[in-house]
Amino acid sequence: MTDVDVHSVEATQQHLRRRHAAERRFRLYGVAAIGVGMLALLFLLGTTVLQGIPALFQHVVTLEFDLDSKLIDPDGTADPKALGAANYGRIAKNAIRAEFPEVTGRRERRALQGLVSVGAAFDLRERVLADPSLVGRRLELTVALDDDVDLLLKGEIDRSLPEADRRLDDQEIAWVDHWVEAGKVDRVFWTHFFQSGDSREPELAGVWGAVAGTFWTLLVTLALSFPLGVSAAVYLEEFAPKNRWTDLIEVNINNLAAVPSIVFGLLGLAVFLNTFGMPRSAPVVGGVVLALMTLPTVIIAGRSAIMAVPPSIREAALGIGASPLQVVMHHVLPLAMPGILTGTIIGMARALGETAPLLMIGMVAFIVDIPTGPLDSATVLPVQVYLWADSPERAWVYKTSAAILVLLTFLVLMNLTAVLLRNRFEHRW
Repeated sequence: MTDVDVHSVEATQQHLRRRHAAERRFRLYGVAAIGVGMLALLFLLGTTVLQGIPALFQHVVTLEFDLDSKLIDPDGTADPKALGAANYGRIAKNAIRAEFPEVTGRRERRALQGLVSVGAAFDLRERVLADPSLVGRRLELTVALDDDVDLLLKGEIDRSLPEADRRLDDQEIAWVDHWVEAGKVDRVFWTHFFQSGDSREPELAGVWGAVAGTFWTLLVTLALSFPLGVSAAVYLEEFAPKNRWTDLIEVNINNLAAVPSIVFGLLGLAVFLNTFGMPRSAPVVGGVVLALMTLPTVIIAGRSAIMAVPPSIREAALGIGASPLQVVMHHVLPLAMPGILTGTIIGMARALGETAPLLMIGMVAFIVDIPTGPLDSATVLPVQVYLWADSPERAWVYKTSAAILVLLTFLVLMNLTAVLLRNRFEHRW
């Protein structure tokens, strides 16, 4: 072998070693990037879960309430209106004071009553309305403690801090410890969080109102965006002539898919609320706005799914005498439906996480009642998270994280549904 050949072989080997080393570095960079992304995601989810779990549990106290008939039903008529209008707050205060008869000062009594949630009065009212025979009897009932007391028992309030730096003073902590030593305090899974609407009190606030509002909003969004999006995709892909007008429409659809969501909120505010006078803070308006935002995504996904159907399917159907409409309805659409449904659900998942357009149309209002239809005032989960995150009390931090977990659960379920639909109906050619 000549010197030239040896030199050529060594240069080739050095080149290969450098190329392989570059490939290994590139692969290492990719793995490192994925690892950093996964660590950031795990940190985010872990922090949210750790802060959200405490909101799913609540400390409660068992008290004995004297359902004095003179306070609830002085006329003895058992009229539901009279029973509902009774002063249950006073009955709850009497029960709390009876636990500590030595407390006589006005300020001390007010502090003592603040240890129990104001929801105790509402719980008493519901029990009496459900069973009027309780009037005149003594009822042992478990009620929620105030959010500050709940945080204290969860270890979120440091007892060693100076009294001026705590939301509970030493006397209030002593009263709580007395209940704990007497075995009257328990820690329970707080189903109220999943069954009630919003509230000014953290221990009474729930996500069911926001969940119901989200359901009605997404239902309106789906009812508008799916048929319109699929129809537009079919027309543009199968029937529309190829000219400058259809090109202009396609460019505008692609541009609308990249428009910031706040622009759609401004459109809803200017057109649907100010011009057409539709109800503010209603799921029907939010659904229309989100449908306009989701429509380009559905159209683009629909066109891609229709385009993926092999031309041989169309040719075979036309060859046996099917009309163009029959080809689309009986052959193309059924085969493209998995892709269309996947794109639709992904668009709906994006709509589920939107906040800005809904803030513009007034769905940021404080809503306590559970909406029963698309015309009722409502809020949605992302807006509920925004409202709670803006609240100053520490207990709202945990409520916010728990609401985020509920929202993430919805998103995961919707994306899982998209994957299952694609795997169930997908055809491989």
